[in-house]
Amino acid sequence: MIFETHAHYDDKRFAPDREALLASLPETGIGLIINVGASLETTISSLRLAGEHEFIYAAVGVHPSDISDLNEETFAWLKQQTTLPRVVAVGETGLDYYWDKEPEVQEKQRYWFRRQLELAKETQLPVIIHSREAAADTLRIVREIPLPGSSGNGCGVIHCYSYSADQAAEYVSLGYYIGVGGVVTFKNARKLRETVQQIPLTRLLLETDCPYMAPEPHRGERNNSSYLSFVAEKIAELKGITRQEVEQVTWDNAMRLFDRCKVPPEQPAQKKTTDSDS
Repeated sequence: MIFETHAHYDDKRFAPDREALLASLPETGIGLIINVGASLETTISSLRLAGEHEFIYAAVGVHPSDISDLNEETFAWLKQQTTLPRVVAVGETGLDYYWDKEPEVQEKQRYWFRRQLELAKETQLPVIIHSREAAADTLRIVREIPLPGSSGNGCGVIHCYSYSADQAAEYVSLGYYIGVGGVVTFKNARKLRETVQQIPLTRLLLETDCPYMAPEPHRGERNNSSYLSFVAEKIAELKGITRQEVEQVTWDNAMRLFDRCKVPPEQPAQKKTTDSDS
């Protein structure tokens, strides 16, 4: 079974066939999905999906490009959602300097990133971090606000990882997992492939970020969780192991990190692994 740790099935690109697609995913080996909020609106829709599907859970948070949604009142509402039983993480939060280059906007991003990290710390939930062209500031802030999880279950995931293997190792030392999706199958993904080769399998998670970033041979198409088999296959190739081992170990990783998740009755539980198995 595959644990899909980062999806956006509430996206409008899924509107024509959302329910049929979701119904088909267990048959393709998808056991659990986290649908991730990126704004107040998509947090609400993620909660709705999690309430309607037993194998979907929700993460609640605001992406750095949507921080205009946030003020003290809306942040208080966001905090309230973390108490719901289908909520398993805070996020996605973080920094994105690719789109927002103005210093005052970047400072606001940093403010709300810190606030959401503090929320994760207060609620003892893992955090899902987005970081694009903001390597130094992201690492500096997560060092400033250490979360529980330097050992044991872990404290969060660096989603859609795009930086160096050395920096990935530092995140791992701070208790974070590294999220790997379709980009690892791209021919120009040298840094990510090096990261996958150097980081223990027990610190990697599978994710799509669907509908975005479909893997080869589906690059350019609308992504969905069934394509994670291609990601697992590439990781297996880089690690010199089987795809089944990648799927099992990353399943166990996600179950440790997102420990509010429960396996639906029809889904078989996976054998537990430890860091020494990688």
